[in-house]
Amino acid sequence: MLKKKIAFIGSGVMAEAMIAGLLRKKLAKPENITATGPREERGAELQKKYGIKSTTDNASPVSHADVVVLSVKPQRLSDVMKGLKGIRNDALVLSIIAGANMKKIGAGLKHKSVVRSMPNTPGQIGEGITVWTSSKEVTDEQQDMARAILGALGDEVFVEDESYLDMATALSGSGPAYVFLFTEALIDAGVHMGFSRRISEQLVLQTIKGSVSYYHNAERHPATLRNQVTSPGGTSAEALYYLEKAGFRTAISRAVWAAYQRSLELGREKQVHIPEGHNIGEE
Repeated sequence: MLKKKIAFIGSGVMAEAMIAGLLRKKLAKPENITATGPREERGAELQKKYGIKSTTDNASPVSHADVVVLSVKPQRLSDVMKGLKGIRNDALVLSIIAGANMKKIGAGLKHKSVVRSMPNTPGQIGEGITVWTSSKEVTDEQQDMARAILGALGDEVFVEDESYLDMATALSGSGPAYVFLFTEALIDAGVHMGFSRRISEQLVLQTIKGSVSYYHNAERHPATLRNQVTSPGGTSAEALYYLEKAGFRTAISRAVWAAYQRSLELGREKQVHIPEGHNIGEE
């Protein structure tokens, strides 16, 4: 990996997280990494911070790259691919773009060795999880490169069937948004009862962090752990009754399903408006 040249087409949040992870784990040298994007100031920022190269020209770095990472917004992908000429036949194209399937990428770039992946935002601190798959033309060496690059963001899971990528987009890709909304709601509830926001936030964050750690150590079904803190007629039982009555489980399930359908929609040819800041594969 240290000798491989990597071109990031798109220099947004997740591209920076991958760059930082690669350098932190000493999997790549700064001089072998180039990030492209339309804003010169963003490129200069990354160059100063990590010592990498930057340019506003998408085409120039790809002709020398061993790995081309696609990290632009989904609605810009088609236009960006038109300008990516000269990708080497032996290069690996790695995409982190939501909804863009390997067939679309392969056809748009006229390139066969493609890895499609879906990371999530905790990858910015090396605590993410990425689901990925590859076209049949991807070699064992290229798979190892993809695994190393994606592993710089945290855990990675390879799947044979590409259809799992749209499911992962809805579950783990968008998952942090669900967790943050739940966290926000709990903090606001604490403030409503009378806690200061600072104390409420401390109580909620440590409760979530501790609960996840406890779940990992206990290695038991979540329902078993939930029952441990739900005494008959107690406070937890009362709270859970209202959550169930409000359709909490159904709301979560329907929300994830809606995200899944949106991911499928993004993969179609029709133009879809995406609000600024919605997708993690942004430039």
